Amino acid sequence: MAGALKITLIRSMAGKPEKHRKVLRGMGLNKLNRTVELVDTPSIRGMVDKVSHLVKMEES
Repeated sequence: MAGALKITLIRSMAGKPEKHRKVLRGMGLNKLNRTVELVDTPSIRGMVDKVSHLVKMEES
């Protein structure tokens, strides 16, 4: 998939604000060490920026 991002949840959602939890669920991340591959769009980049302290992002 050209222009894709691999995003992995590396920190727990426990104790985090509901806004951060909603962003993570919107990206399809609900368990630790779960990886999703999403299309690289400005909206996805914005979501990753909001929760950058909880996820690891790789360009593929």
